[in-house]
Amino acid sequence: MESSRIRIVLVAPSHPGNIGAVARAMKNMALEELVLVNPRQYPHAEATARASGADDVLASARVVPSLAQALAGCGFVAASTSRDRDQYFRVVDVRDAAVRIVAESRRSPAAVVFGAERAGLTNEELEAAHALIRIPANTAYLSLNLAMAVQLVAYELFRARCAAAPAGPPAGPSDAPLATAQEMQRLYTHFAQVLEQIDFRDRTQSGTHLMGRIRRFLQRAELDHNEVNILRGILTAVQSRRRPAGGGAP
Repeated sequence: MESSRIRIVLVAPSHPGNIGAVARAMKNMALEELVLVNPRQYPHAEATARASGADDVLASARVVPSLAQALAGCGFVAASTSRDRDQYFRVVDVRDAAVRIVAESRRSPAAVVFGAERAGLTNEELEAAHALIRIPANTAYLSLNLAMAVQLVAYELFRARCAAAPAGPPAGPSDAPLATAQEMQRLYTHFAQVLEQIDFRDRTQSGTHLMGRIRRFLQRAELDHNEVNILRGILTAVQSRRRPAGGGAP
């Protein structure tokens, strides 16, 4: 099987044993790249013990201080969730998601993000994803142990990689790789600047949801590099056409 370009990202894992068990699950399913965002305890003897033969995956794991750094260089990003549906996010069954992740990883590195054991991922962290992965489970008890969730997703990724034609074209909405997480973040920063400059504000009672909604619908759109540049060009044109302070023609 060809080397995987699929990155497993754990955000703020609290139990070192789970980190080791995740490394073992990855090794079982031929995944190699593990990134830890602000782990509570790592390195740790329990992580090493639970890795049980996956020492190479554990030894090569990277520790970074932010999710943005963990996703650096990635195109398609999926995040785990126990939500059955959400009006603002695209939620995909784990088996369908695995097929898409494998296809996208052949164009540029892809990532699967998992949240902390107790709280999962915040809405802000979920906004970095193009789609959310749902693992079908008993509706009366949807909570999965972190390592178990990674094992199930890694298994589906393994199946999808085995089934994929080695020389076939990657599946996806376009031939161009998706914009990276850094490119998307620069677009959102630019968008927020322009909204502030033209005084286009969130009119809801809390006044805090507008940029979140914009981020989510643009993530669902799955923009490529050129499309991000087009949008940023439009935003720059809006900035250049603003009426100068003090009056006068734009």
